[in-house]
Amino acid sequence: MTSEPALPAQSGGVPGGVPDLAALTRVVARQRAELDRLQDLAATSAVVERAKGAVMAQLGCSPDTAQEVVQRRAETARRTLLEECWIILGALAPAPRTEPEQTPADVSVWATVPAPAAGESDADVLGGLGRALVRVGTPHELARCLLDRLAPDMGADAVMIYARLPAGGLELVGHAGIDDTLTSQWSRVPPLGGIAALDVLDAGQPRWLEDPRADGKRYLLIGDPPERWGSRAWLPVVTGDTADVALGILRRREGVFPPRVRDRLLAVARLCAGPLRTFGARQTPAAGAAADAVQTVFDRLPVAAVLLAPLRSPSGGVEDFRIDAATGLTSDTVGRSGRELVGLRLLECRPEIADEPLWQGCLDALAGEGPYEGEPYARQQVVAGVSELSTYSARAARLGDGLVVSWVRHDPSDRQEQRLADVQRLGNLGWATWNLVTGETNWSTQVFSIFERDPAQGVVPLARFPRLALPEDVPVLVRAVGELVRRGRPCDVPFRIVTGDGVRHLRVVAEAVADVDGAPVEVHGFVQDLTAQRSAELALVASERAILTQHGVLQAERTVAARLQDALLPLPKRPVRLAGLRVDIAYLPAQSGLSVGGDWFSAIELPDGDALFVVGDVAGHGIGAVASMALLRFTAKGMVITGSSLTGALTRLNALLLHSRDPHGSATMVLARYSPGERRLKWAQAGHPPPLLVRGGAARCLDRPFGVLLGATDTPRYEEAEIRLEPGDRLLLYTDGLVERPAESIDQGLERLAGAAAHPGAAGRASLDRLLGAMLEPEGRDDVCVLDIRVPLPRDAEG
Repeated sequence: MTSEPALPAQSGGVPGGVPDLAALTRVVARQRAELDRLQDLAATSAVVERAKGAVMAQLGCSPDTAQEVVQRRAETARRTLLEECWIILGALAPAPRTEPEQTPADVSVWATVPAPAAGESDADVLGGLGRALVRVGTPHELARCLLDRLAPDMGADAVMIYARLPAGGLELVGHAGIDDTLTSQWSRVPPLGGIAALDVLDAGQPRWLEDPRADGKRYLLIGDPPERWGSRAWLPVVTGDTADVALGILRRREGVFPPRVRDRLLAVARLCAGPLRTFGARQTPAAGAAADAVQTVFDRLPVAAVLLAPLRSPSGGVEDFRIDAATGLTSDTVGRSGRELVGLRLLECRPEIADEPLWQGCLDALAGEGPYEGEPYARQQVVAGVSELSTYSARAARLGDGLVVSWVRHDPSDRQEQRLADVQRLGNLGWATWNLVTGETNWSTQVFSIFERDPAQGVVPLARFPRLALPEDVPVLVRAVGELVRRGRPCDVPFRIVTGDGVRHLRVVAEAVADVDGAPVEVHGFVQDLTAQRSAELALVASERAILTQHGVLQAERTVAARLQDALLPLPKRPVRLAGLRVDIAYLPAQSGLSVGGDWFSAIELPDGDALFVVGDVAGHGIGAVASMALLRFTAKGMVITGSSLTGALTRLNALLLHSRDPHGSATMVLARYSPGERRLKWAQAGHPPPLLVRGGAARCLDRPFGVLLGATDTPRYEEAEIRLEPGDRLLLYTDGLVERPAESIDQGLERLAGAAAHPGAAGRASLDRLLGAMLEPEGRDDVCVLDIRVPLPRDAEG
């Protein structure tokens, strides 16, 4: 070993300057490397010395001879010295002496064990693993070490180590590469058939599971789903006379394990026998007479309790507790109980405790903050073969450097008392008794809480009980208590009190118990807080009054709406005839009882004999929409009557809407002018659905001329279209409420309208009613306005 001064004489070439940090770092790194080397050397020497001692005990030879035997075996099997030592420690079986004349150097306890496959790669892997095992101290560390060493070369994705239990089952003592859920599910395996790890130990032979579909028919495969591991190898590890540890190597990819990989894994299993035998399958507490005495005491305790020793991290924090003693009534999540728990970690047995208040309570009690008393909690438990919900309380108290944690199961009387307390709390009521002979009185805790009275002040005597009420409620309460005491008449009286939160509404219900002569000798009853219920009743009364007021407002609005209907949209009771056309009109508001919305129509005959048809839709409902509708309806008729063209009228209506009281309002409209002499129809539109023409049993929508929504822009453009109608034609002008449905495009609605209008039953006087019945849904629709215009056939012209 070499040493260097902690500080160099010079730093950066400047005498007396600041020390060179880089030089200091190199010195510290070399010292740490030297320390690690010495620790590895000490650990390796310990392994070698233990192996030599085993050979000396087996062969009865000297230390030098044992050294030669170990060295020769390693050279013969082409293993490193450390590998051979681990294998010797894993076996520790008596050497077979079939020929007494053999010399110690010629005897090999591994005569029947096949050597691993030769090759530089195998030697490198196994040699590195042998050196790494020196630092392994627990089965979990062994599993992690194996995964780190086997993953690059053999494709291992997980490692599991099972130890056989005395009862025949398996316990997962080490693992790496698997999640907590899988660990919990497979931490303990009962002695059942169809378990590969158990089969390996029973047969003493490895099992290579390389086809999940075929292997799943023979074994219960580990995994969720089992296909997550495409191939597995289960290897027996002999740590005594027989194999009692199963080593599992799990890979995500499917496929066989090549012969070279199989030989290497078998050699790995032989190497693992030494460490597993050295530190055992699980950690155990220090043995001795004192420990046995403690466990003997715990065996006789009639409660569930454990003695815990803290396990601290390098930083000093408690990361877990070791169970040093446990009573027979204590069990973990997989059914282990009593002495079976000794040596295990608390979070290994009860992982759910980490998320419960008990964990912090244990830490606080260990820190000297006094015993921890947990709140009662419920847990489903099987008692005498019957599953029932039991109530428990946990307590943790410090004992020396450790803790005693106990769980107390409450008996039925405790649970009954708890249920009674819960009923009083949830019902916000409490019981009270007054003995009229002895003067003895008693209130439950909830009564004191209702009256906000300190229990130290005692119970209020029955004669003074009415004084707790508001002055205006005292006479009624005095009269009821008097009848109860003198004549034994039960009472049920509401009254009010004043507390810090304001006025409370209470109710007292009581009855008297009489003696043999019929004289009342005791009064018992309950007091209930009805403040929440009373508040709800008062709120309901206020709500009913508001509803009645609102009903009157709505009734007035319906009356106004009916009058507006007659004034703004007078509906004809029969079809009208204009310019030789027959016109049916339908108007259906969206809201029942309110007859006017934002849709409107006009159908008038102009002074020159032409007919003007208008259908429009103002956005929204209510009085504002009605005002905009009236403005547009009457203005449109006036403009056309005074000579404006259809497009000119739309342009002016757009400007009028932009400068109205609602500058953000909008509307759609169709204007159509019919000349009877030529049966010519000119029409223009502003963002409105196109008219539907039915001719010869076929229905189609007219091609819309250009036209933007009214109120959308101050520079609109509108165009006209023209069509010549023929006798028998039917033209429908409508608002979007006829064709629109939620979650459906407008094109689907237009197709549905065309199909309904072209149906053979769509002819006749009742055709508009049938059309509306086919198109409209009972609820959730918008306003609907329809003009059904028909060109009569020659034979119908006179009619």
